[in-house]
Amino acid sequence: MTENHEQKPLLKVIDQNATPEDVAAIVAVFSAMGSAEAPKKKPRSLWAAPQLRTPHHAGPGAWRASGLPH
Repeated sequence: MTENHEQKPLLKVIDQNATPEDVAAIVAVFSAMGSAEAPKKKPRSLWAAPQLRTPHHAGPGAWRASGLPH
């Protein structure tokens, strides 16, 4: 079962004197603009979380304390 759905053109050139280069330039500009959908944000890695970046203080036993949970 096939249905004929008539689609409207995405781009309609009104100027009768438009050259193929003009049409190609317009299509390139619209293609570069992208879609209306906003880009998805990448999930932030837990390694970048500021909570993991606690300061380490120099002194006796500091190297051992740097590996212990805070």
